[in-house]
Amino acid sequence: MPGMHGVVLVTGMPGAGKSTVTRLVAERLPRSARLGGDEVNQLIVNGFVWALGEPADEAARQVELLHRNLCALANNFVDAGFTPLIDAMIPSRAKLDFFLDLLSPRQLLFIVLTPGIEVCRHRNEIRDPAERFDFDGYDALEADMHREFGDTGWWFDTSALTPTQTADRIIAEAHHRARVS
Repeated sequence: MPGMHGVVLVTGMPGAGKSTVTRLVAERLPRSARLGGDEVNQLIVNGFVWALGEPADEAARQVELLHRNLCALANNFVDAGFTPLIDAMIPSRAKLDFFLDLLSPRQLLFIVLTPGIEVCRHRNEIRDPAERFDFDGYDALEADMHREFGDTGWWFDTSALTPTQTADRIIAEAHHRARVS
């Protein structure tokens, strides 16, 4: 499909739809790979510390390791002719710049799913308990992301769309709306 070349990085708050949408987009592309941050983190068998866990320095080290691994996988897939879709929480411009550096010179399409705080809370609450992400910092995270990213990438309000409609729009519009350099 035209326009879906390079790496597609999809972020958003917990419950925004990152995992669902990246899976649906990947299923529609002729050569694609879905790289989920949660799944890559599960490669750590012992010693895992989640991003907001303790000790904080180890959590930060493991987040950097996750991002390096996601970029390495994405680079390998792009170089083999696949479109990788990364599903990851990217909370700051510094983290996005880290991805840009590691993915260079490959094209990056950056999409921030923004269905709104109440939609994210609701979606997270109705998830299977094993998949739920207990999080109460939606307001601060939303403000931080707006401050950090400004108008970088495609801020995509999906509140009135189904996951299928969201995936279809990403395929049709991401090339024009989500480019980052």
